[in-house]
Amino acid sequence: MSEFRKAAKPRDEGMQGLRAAPRVDALMAGCPVHALRAKLKDAGLRPTRQRMALGLLLFAKGDRHLTAEKLYEEAQELRVPVSLATVYNGLHVFTEAGLLREVAVDGTKVYYDTNVTDHHHFLLEDRNMLIDIPALSIDRSVVPDLPDGMEIAAIDVVVRLRPKAPAAKAT
Repeated sequence: MSEFRKAAKPRDEGMQGLRAAPRVDALMAGCPVHALRAKLKDAGLRPTRQRMALGLLLFAKGDRHLTAEKLYEEAQELRVPVSLATVYNGLHVFTEAGLLREVAVDGTKVYYDTNVTDHHHFLLEDRNMLIDIPALSIDRSVVPDLPDGMEIAAIDVVVRLRPKAPAAKAT
C-alpha cells in the first residue's frame, strides 16, 4: 500500500474513525489548491470553480498589484474560462471578504492588492506599476484636524513618481 494510502486510511476499521489521519493534512499543507480552498472558507466564501481559478491566478504569485483587465488577460492566456464581468465580480467578492485591497489611483484606474496589511504605494506613472511602501515610512502625525464626530478609517497614500528629466548640458 502506498504511503499516501496508508496515511489516508481511517484509524480504525469501524465507522466511527472516518476522518483522515493527520498525515494527510501534512501532505496537503504544501498544496496551493488546498491552501486557497481553506483561505476562501476562512473568509466565509464558498470555493466555487470560478473563485478557485481566479484565486489561484491572484494569490499563487505572492503579493502583487493588478487591474481587473490584467487579471482577465492572464486568465485568457491560461485558457481559464471566465468573462471580464466574472473577474470584476470575483475581485469585488474577494475585496468585500478582506482578501484583497482596492487601491484607487485616479478616477479611472483601480488596482487590486493581494497584500492587505497596512502599507502605502509608489505609483510609477510611466509604467502604470505600484510598489509597496511600508506603513511605518509615512508620518501619520501630519494628518489635519478631523471634523467633529469623525475618526480615521484608513490612510491610503499613493506617491506618484516619474523619471527625472535629463539635466541640460552646459555649453
